[in-house]
Amino acid sequence: MRRLSLRIVAVLWLVAMIGSAALVGGAAINDSTIHSDPGRALATVTGVGVLRTAVDYQTEEGRFYSPGGGLLYPSGLGEGQQVWVTYAKSDPELVAVEGRRWTLSIIPAASIAAAATAVAAVAALVVVRLTRKEKSTTLSAEDTKN
Repeated sequence: MRRLSLRIVAVLWLVAMIGSAALVGGAAINDSTIHSDPGRALATVTGVGVLRTAVDYQTEEGRFYSPGGGLLYPSGLGEGQQVWVTYAKSDPELVAVEGRRWTLSIIPAASIAAAATAVAAVAALVVVRLTRKEKSTTLSAEDTKN
């Protein structure tokens, strides 16, 4: 039981580490896509939510966009605010606040990794202590039989 429990803790920790790496890697890929064929526009923030910040902007070709996924790196923006954005001409749904880069994802990813490591360490200690008591109880019961 101890070995299985520790493996489950390790697998969950590994999933969190992969998620943290994906957070940074995904942001870097998005930035690379935007900067490989960039467009620039003045966007209006139309909504600020917990999961996304919505903007409307007009491309250099005159098309209007309101990306479904929202704006990348939106911290500190308020509804009604106008902000310069950079978008990928090949995919105008991919838009970020101008001047903000993928490196902003490092702190949240590191926070997730640190929290996951702390939780996994505590969980592993709990498993070890609980199974140690279980093991000693089993050994005591066997000694009393003899």
